[in-house]
Amino acid sequence: MCAHSAPTIPVRPRSIQKGSSLAELLDAEAVDCLAQNLTLAWPKFDAAAFRRAACAGLAPLAILQRGHYLARVLRAHLPRCYEDAIAVLLRSLTPPLTATTDLGLGVFFYLPHVSFVATYGLDPAGNGGRDPFEASMGAQYELTRRFSAEFSIRTFLIHQPERTLARLWEWTRDPDPHVRRLCSEGARPRLPWAQRIPAFVKDPRPVLPILEALKDDADLYVRRSVANHVGDIAKDHPALAFELCEHWLPGATAERKWLIRHAVRHPAKKGVKTALRLRERAK
Repeated sequence: MCAHSAPTIPVRPRSIQKGSSLAELLDAEAVDCLAQNLTLAWPKFDAAAFRRAACAGLAPLAILQRGHYLARVLRAHLPRCYEDAIAVLLRSLTPPLTATTDLGLGVFFYLPHVSFVATYGLDPAGNGGRDPFEASMGAQYELTRRFSAEFSIRTFLIHQPERTLARLWEWTRDPDPHVRRLCSEGARPRLPWAQRIPAFVKDPRPVLPILEALKDDADLYVRRSVANHVGDIAKDHPALAFELCEHWLPGATAERKWLIRHAVRHPAKKGVKTALRLRERAK
């Protein structure tokens, strides 16, 4: 059991252990903790019914599928109005992360929460006819401070790109590095494990102002995301990625030079001459 008097998450290893799978991070213990956190946040929550429904369909599912499945079960057991359901979820959260390294695997506990926002957070019909965008943005802001909203924010970038990019631009100045990282990581055209953002695969230029704003971020956690984002761009638009790196070279700090080298490392490994030259100049 996961008995507690304040919200908590199960204790998990820092990395996946031999013979185990990521799916085990969302197991019966996680369901039990989730039920108790929600009961603390909303005493009307039917924890027993939730546990039965949640555990009934978990066994054959992989980690991302478990996140989506538990989101559907949550929808059936939380308040009918989306904004009210989000309010309960937010009250059930543990405190924000204070570190950006060695986060471990326990944070995957919040995968169902971000799946909930991704699945139901754009539909006015489930929110009494009201636009749920602000509630969804507020939820993702809080969730990314505890896990990452990089999976859920992509749904909003696909369906409401201008509105969502405007909010991410605001968040590039947020004091929390987890929030700033989301602005780059969530908008990556080809984020591993996640759905692609077709419009940004075709034309990544709408996101370039965000990368420009974050290229010299104080936190390596954020700068590494910017480098990986430029690396994504290089897969489809190498000339644009190289041009961006060229633009960043004059007056570059040691930290920005690392970012440039990291951004073009894959084409450099393939012997692309422009990438090799950039890496050499960014030493």
